[in-house]
Amino acid sequence: MRALITGITGFVGSHLAEYLLERNYEVFGSVRWRSKRDNIAHLEGAGSITLFETDIKDPMSVRNTVAESRPDEIYHLAAQSFVPTSWAAPAETLDTNIQGQLNILEAAREVVPDAGIHVVGSSEEYGLVYADEVPIDENQPLRPLSPYGVSKVAQDLLGWQYFQSYGLNVFRTRAFNHTGPRRGEVFVTSTFSKQLAEIAKGKRPPVMKVGNLEAKRDFSDVRDVVRAYHLVMTEGKPGDIYNICSGTGRPIQSVLDILLEISGLDVKVEQDPSRMRPSDVMVLEGSHRKITESLGWRPEIPFEKTLRDLYEFWLARV
Repeated sequence: MRALITGITGFVGSHLAEYLLERNYEVFGSVRWRSKRDNIAHLEGAGSITLFETDIKDPMSVRNTVAESRPDEIYHLAAQSFVPTSWAAPAETLDTNIQGQLNILEAAREVVPDAGIHVVGSSEEYGLVYADEVPIDENQPLRPLSPYGVSKVAQDLLGWQYFQSYGLNVFRTRAFNHTGPRRGEVFVTSTFSKQLAEIAKGKRPPVMKVGNLEAKRDFSDVRDVVRAYHLVMTEGKPGDIYNICSGTGRPIQSVLDILLEISGLDVKVEQDPSRMRPSDVMVLEGSHRKITESLGWRPEIPFEKTLRDLYEFWLARV
């Protein structure tokens, strides 16, 4: 089997590449010329993957990548994925995410119409959720609270539309928060882990900078998530939508508490106004009942192991 992963140099893309290679896939990836390749250096150096420089916003660039790789499966992960950036750069977020999705769908329709296409959505699509609507299932109304959330809704619905209009084999998922080794340092679990690693190595004073600790999030391990992505692609129902989550909502404060226990450090915690969002989603807690009952997936990696692996990842790098 041949798989194309857009955004292969990213956090999830690199883990997905490893997962597919272990299953004897021929793996191709799209990269930007300026993309950092630290996450895939071990794969690139071993000659395990084939890379194409691709501008996801350029229809011809995307078409050429799809035509040269001729994939059986396309996992579209390339995106502007950091929610706070979407407020600072809303036009860029919408352009990259929506136009990129459209270009992938058009290229697949023209070149590999029988390929599976995985549209990777987000729990940020749900946005405003009321107390009586938790846990969130796939029938929950979409009320996005950020430009990023709006862009992911558009990606999601474009996938649905191309499935209905052209019969493409589109598979849609909405992954809740996921973390683990290689998580970008701007994301909450990673910024906490990196700060603690820097404190442990004596590279910063024992003071943690944090944002909103009251928000509640549903965290999974990235290695469980890529397993779900592959399962949906190979055994899911085209056109359907699947939540990928742990089913447990955790206040950010509790995440910090676990990392402090793992590190064994005594630190002062200070709120940083620059880390607060204009409108925060206060509760994201999902239900994975559908994917569990229909495909047999369930989270397997304990959250404490995920955070320990992430902390050790940063200890080895700061």
